[in-house]
Amino acid sequence: MKKMAIVLAAGQGKRMKSKLYKVLHPVCGKPMVGHVMDVVEAAACERTVVIVGHGAEAVQSYLGDRAEYALQEQQLGTGHAVLQAAPLLGSEEGTTIIICGDTPLVTPATVQAMLTVHETHGAAATVLTAELADPTGYGRIIRGSDDQLERIVEQKDCTPEEGAVREINTGTYCFDNKKLFEALSQVTNANSQGEYYLTDVIGILQRSGQSVLAHCTGDEAEAIGVNDRIALAEAERYMRERIIRGHLVGGVTIIDPASTYIEAGVTIGADTVIYPGTILRGATAIGEDNVIGPQADLIDTVTGRGVSIKHSVTEQAEIGDVTSVGPYANLRPGSKLGSNCKIGDFVELKNAVLGDGSKVSHLSYVGDAKVGKDVNIGCGAITVNYDGYNKSITEIGDDAFVGSNVNLIAPVRIGDGAYVVAGSTITQDVPDNDLAIARERQVNKPGYAAKIRSRAQLKKEKKDSPS
Repeated sequence: MKKMAIVLAAGQGKRMKSKLYKVLHPVCGKPMVGHVMDVVEAAACERTVVIVGHGAEAVQSYLGDRAEYALQEQQLGTGHAVLQAAPLLGSEEGTTIIICGDTPLVTPATVQAMLTVHETHGAAATVLTAELADPTGYGRIIRGSDDQLERIVEQKDCTPEEGAVREINTGTYCFDNKKLFEALSQVTNANSQGEYYLTDVIGILQRSGQSVLAHCTGDEAEAIGVNDRIALAEAERYMRERIIRGHLVGGVTIIDPASTYIEAGVTIGADTVIYPGTILRGATAIGEDNVIGPQADLIDTVTGRGVSIKHSVTEQAEIGDVTSVGPYANLRPGSKLGSNCKIGDFVELKNAVLGDGSKVSHLSYVGDAKVGKDVNIGCGAITVNYDGYNKSITEIGDDAFVGSNVNLIAPVRIGDGAYVVAGSTITQDVPDNDLAIARERQVNKPGYAAKIRSRAQLKKEKKDSPS
């Protein structure tokens, strides 16, 4: 049976008090509507229509061709929002999932279970429900004497008895598509809000003798709809716990889950250990047998096997097998490290490629550079890559040695096996296997230090004497 989806994403989200459109607020690094799109794509929906309103352009820019779009110009309720998809989906045969774009915690497994119940029983509609300790703000599920779904009552229309019910409507549904749009044409706005409720479709279908079912999820977090920053933080917490649990099950050791932040798009290999204070973001992909942290912040970074990173920041970096980074290193975009490299304390790399076995152990800057294999770059060495107008490349060949406090004024090439003496400022290429020294000849002036101290003392006495 053909599957389709309608994602409700037209709400302005005034309670967020934000310039950012509500469904684009991220939860664990991914906009809420992105999480929802992942769910409907996992359900193998052949067509997905996203209902947009305020901020339509931003949503379309983010989702691109992952969906079709329908505009809800006036906010007249959820039923009215779904009706905007009628020109696109109204004539289709099949099952349609309706889900809100601000419910990022609904899982593919739950939607698949709901679809199975819906299609197995040939229902006209199936409602995803949840039981909450505090159901305030949610529409209540009212069941009849046979425990079957009787109706859904919105919070503001509840009697005291109905308001005490803990089972709520999550806002996620399955519908027979044709029956959905036929029933929507009969929905009115005769309620306290003057809106067209999608929930009224349930009663219309029941009165026409159609089967309407309720499927209750066991995870109350899936009911969370994010309407303000408090709910956003709550969703973030649940999602973070879910992500970390998944990595733990997958063979990753996380020493302190409460102090570890891992975004939704991150992958981690088995037998990797994550220490407290670690943040893994974006499309970061950690290999097996890594030791990450403590206090490591990795953004869109890819690591090989057996990598160690501690007290460091990396962004859009690639780190080869058995390479160590840190403490207190900064790998900026374009940093690519081979295997068995060492990047030590207070080292910054930017757009630099290092071959296997190369080392930059401490207090150095290597930017816009191509470094060969088994190169040693000494303490305080700098590739001087920017002249105020242009960035230039430094090339260092295999097996070269760059001494401490060396300035390499780009563009410049240090050949294979070349040796640059400490304290040199190199402005010309160094051929293979040559030694380069470029520093002022030392001059010692006997006894001159005492003269300097005496002069300084006289100045101090003169300054301190009363005028």
